[in-house]
Amino acid sequence: MIVATAVAVTGISASQARAADTRDILGGLAALAIIGAAVHHYQDEKREEEKKRRHKQQKKKAKKQAQKKVHKNHVRPLPNRVARYDLPQRCLRTFNAYSKKHPLLGPNCLKKHYKHADSLPRQCKVGFWNGKKVKRAYEPACLRQNGYRVVYQ
Repeated sequence: MIVATAVAVTGISASQARAADTRDILGGLAALAIIGAAVHHYQDEKREEEKKRRHKQQKKKAKKQAQKKVHKNHVRPLPNRVARYDLPQRCLRTFNAYSKKHPLLGPNCLKKHYKHADSLPRQCKVGFWNGKKVKRAYEPACLRQNGYRVVYQ
């Protein structure tokens, strides 16, 4: 609007302005004011429509989130930082060469069924002779002391 006014005003030379009637000048300024008001009104309407659209989207999003919370039987999985301390019960087995009463966690089973097997504490790994070779396994009591737990499913 300011640019249009500047162009209109500079387009009238000083000699023409003196010769022109005041009525013509006032008519031109009135026309510019009407155009400016129309542009301003259009921009206001556009802003209002955008506001309403954003409000509708936020309402929809809130409704979807509320519907997600309604599921009563849905159990969310534990976050990775917590679930990594849950060891699978299926890996517990008794090794006769070690002890018939104390089960151990087999390393091959852990590698297969527990994705963080490489990060288990080394001090919990025990070695024992089975008559042919040295077998290795993890002591559950030691792992418990280090924050791990065997999860029975």
